[in-house]
Amino acid sequence: MTASELIRCFYETVVSENDVSRVPDFVSDRLCLRLGEHKTAVGVEGMIGHIAATKHTYPDYTVRITRQFCDGDYVISEFVMEGSHEGEWFGIEPSHRRLTFTGVNIDRVEEGKITEHGGAVNTFETLWEQGLIVPEK
Repeated sequence: MTASELIRCFYETVVSENDVSRVPDFVSDRLCLRLGEHKTAVGVEGMIGHIAATKHTYPDYTVRITRQFCDGDYVISEFVMEGSHEGEWFGIEPSHRRLTFTGVNIDRVEEGKITEHGGAVNTFETLWEQGLIVPEK
């Protein structure tokens, strides 16, 4: 399986189907979360925790990759995430609406497993359009 195929399978199948038992098949114990220039070791358990936290807010969310670019060990994936907003998130009460977000993930694959993960989800646009965030008066 190529690096891009591994990433697509991980997000579109394992994450979308909430099959956390398969996370160790795709994610290295050495997984680091990259935020800008900073890396934090999170390992397999950190990825499982991240999936669980997102599933708490959007229990039925799925990820669909729309485009991918590869450069060496790195795979850049543009994606669409859809899910029903059923849990509180950063003070925003559940809206019980199906929301759609776009974003980009940058993952590093070494020896057939994800060793580095970073990216961004465009939350502002969706939350603004849905009236879930409003300007202060």
